[in-house]
Amino acid sequence: MAGQLPGGMLGMRHVALFVEDLEVCLRFYVDLLGMQVEWQPDADNYYLTSGSDNLALHRSSKKAAESGQRLDHIGFMIRSAAEVDQWHDHLAGNGIRILQPPKTHRDGARSFYCADPAGNLVQIIYHPPISDRAETS
Repeated sequence: MAGQLPGGMLGMRHVALFVEDLEVCLRFYVDLLGMQVEWQPDADNYYLTSGSDNLALHRSSKKAAESGQRLDHIGFMIRSAAEVDQWHDHLAGNGIRILQPPKTHRDGARSFYCADPAGNLVQIIYHPPISDRAETS
């Protein structure tokens, strides 16, 4: 890959999982591991945090269950919304397949999705509760 990397990369602090029994998994992560519910957009999705990370639990779809796939995507946190767009341009300019262009979500996050060379779904995301608290370097 050529060129200078855009700034703001905070590392992988986000994982999203498909789970068959959402309520049991929610109890495990909240009651046993001490994570907190950060956001619940609907009955099939929870976003949890332990303060410096983000775990998304998505009720498994029939398609996901049939494939055996449990990992929805991995996410790399970015320091600012503007830097998400810079990362998009950087990756697209280096031939990476963009699956969903940058967009701002209802909770103020901004992200896009691409595929890694093995076909894994990767989200590049500015997520205010984590990104805004990250140390600047």
